[in-house]
Amino acid sequence: MNNFAQYKHIIWDWNGTLLNDGWLFVEVMNIVLKRRKMKAITLESYREIFGFPVKDYYIKLGFDFDRESFENSGLEFIKEYEKNCFKAKLYPQVIPLLNELQKLGISHSILSAQHQILLDDLTQYYKIRNQFIGIIGLDNHYAHSKVENGVNWIKQLEMNPKEILMIGDTDHDFEVAIAMGVDCVLLSHGHNCISRLQNTGAMVINDLMELSELFKIELNEIK
Repeated sequence: MNNFAQYKHIIWDWNGTLLNDGWLFVEVMNIVLKRRKMKAITLESYREIFGFPVKDYYIKLGFDFDRESFENSGLEFIKEYEKNCFKAKLYPQVIPLLNELQKLGISHSILSAQHQILLDDLTQYYKIRNQFIGIIGLDNHYAHSKVENGVNWIKQLEMNPKEILMIGDTDHDFEVAIAMGVDCVLLSHGHNCISRLQNTGAMVINDLMELSELFKIELNEIK
């Protein structure tokens, strides 16, 4: 069992962890699939197959990259997502939880597979950019992996890895945490189903309310 009093810095994933946008990824992908007369997906089926590298997820959806490049279909998805990205909302506990954790002396950063420019725009839009000492995204739209960025960020932090916690919502977040040498907690309210998260062996909790309880923070009034 993690001793949550030991942590002085939290590295947060963005999509599905702080931003409630799994449903939006499904909605947008179904637009892309419909144009190709391909079978639509549900949020449940999405959470069972979504992963990194994202190209493998597209293959599971039925895309044939001998007929159409991943770059083409992937960019089409991104363009549709960018048209609709501000429809998503932060989970209601995000801002009060970040504030309370900061009162405990815990700093925050974001490590995301989203494109850096879009990530900057979204964190600015939701007025939480100043909550983080670092916001690290990718320099491309194709979401291969965030391991390299994570390892580099750990070096920049110059902190004891035992004092750092990674919080995410996918099995890839666990892989990133392992590569960084830090503890990991996975939230089951995001982009992967709970069985996949449990298979990692990481601590899995339902949502940010449960996370607040682990840090002995009371957010009972926020639903």
